[in-house]
Amino acid sequence: MPLVHLTDATFDQEVLKSDLPVIVDFWAGWCGPCRMVGPIFEELSGEYAGKLKFGKVDVDANPAKSAQYGIRSIPALLVFKGGRVVDTIIGAMPKAALAQKIDGALAK
Repeated sequence: MPLVHLTDATFDQEVLKSDLPVIVDFWAGWCGPCRMVGPIFEELSGEYAGKLKFGKVDVDANPAKSAQYGIRSIPALLVFKGGRVVDTIIGAMPKAALAQKIDGALAK
């Protein structure tokens, strides 16, 4: 399943109403750690295909959802299940550490 680029307008349909759990990367183009997480996030989207949906929200272009979820520091990854946030992952980390966090969130 390809990465979904989310906007304030598409967020509810793609994330809150999704049958699959969704992990959303709140990021910005000017953010160095976000650029480090980006390729890892994309790689993992292929590895978790069918189990987890991956979406990205550009915080500069979509301020409403960023504010709604209290995003103050990026990159911020929020894991949603059944329309609710079940886990929050802040900051850049290696792929193995991020996969471990995702696995933990999916087990909740």
